[in-house]
Amino acid sequence: MLTRERFRGCVIGQCVGDALGMPVERQSPQACQAYVKVLRSGKIGDVHHALFAFGQYTDDSQLMRELISSFVACEDFDPADYARRIAKIYATQQIVGSSSATTKVAKSLTEGVAWDKAGTPAPYARNGSAMRSAPIGLFFCDNTKRLIQSAYDQGRITHQDPRASAGAVTIAGAVAIAVQVNEIYPSEFLKQLSVWVEQVEPSVAAHLLELIDWVDLPTDKALQQIMPLGNPPESLKDWEGISPWVVPSILWSLYAFLHSPNDYWQTICTAIGGGGDADTTAAMAGAISGAFLGLEAIPTSVAYRLTDQGKWGYEPLLALADLGFHLTRVRQLADEQTISLR
Repeated sequence: MLTRERFRGCVIGQCVGDALGMPVERQSPQACQAYVKVLRSGKIGDVHHALFAFGQYTDDSQLMRELISSFVACEDFDPADYARRIAKIYATQQIVGSSSATTKVAKSLTEGVAWDKAGTPAPYARNGSAMRSAPIGLFFCDNTKRLIQSAYDQGRITHQDPRASAGAVTIAGAVAIAVQVNEIYPSEFLKQLSVWVEQVEPSVAAHLLELIDWVDLPTDKALQQIMPLGNPPESLKDWEGISPWVVPSILWSLYAFLHSPNDYWQTICTAIGGGGDADTTAAMAGAISGAFLGLEAIPTSVAYRLTDQGKWGYEPLLALADLGFHLTRVRQLADEQTISLR
């Protein structure tokens, strides 16, 4: 059953992973692994982004937070409301580290383009829709049909390519599984995800099944298998490590979690150590790990220092998570009562 501590763990777990990965985004695996050694030595906070205080998270978690805020305000997932919130956070220049393509989408939304028409069309399949989709797995962990449709819809607000939507279903689905089980079996985990994702994009589902054979590989060997997948365009060839193309980034995040499912810190270190889009892979891996292990598994040395430019730190994030959890449980209980009356 979904618990408050797991709901909290997912939210804080994503923000912590994001904040820890942010200082080394776009750096090589070697540079990121050297940074991980600093983290492991206990010198957390010694390395931070030049423009922001330690604990700052990026658009990954800002938009995840807005997704929960929308759910709380509407008492359900409403893509039109969520699109308005995306437009607003960009229009007020609060966003941290977004891509130029999503910035253009936000401008289109502000100008009145419908939420289901504004997204960047295929073949643009980056990870922007996946990075923020974890809350969908919390809201609809007991309702697969709603989970898939809602993850798909929230994704296509900014990304119309079905591979991007499949990435959103992957991360939301991973959270939904993680939040409901007490033990992780990687093969079963990935097979279940592939069944759901196949409904959106079969090629991504096939890659999920490939990951079954790589989960136990050492990180350097797994990285070599995962980095080139999904045919990233030439424009991303200058990214060392895991690029922001949706397939390698979601697979690396899943690998980081499934390689050490009982250790949040190890999961984050693995995700960051892949280099490249380290804030996003650590955010997605952190959300899944936090959903599985709960809030108590997340180091307070980072969690207590979370910030979004002086706002939305640890306590406000917990309060928002608690509102989201309450509304989710209300919906679940109402659904259970409806089923019992049939």
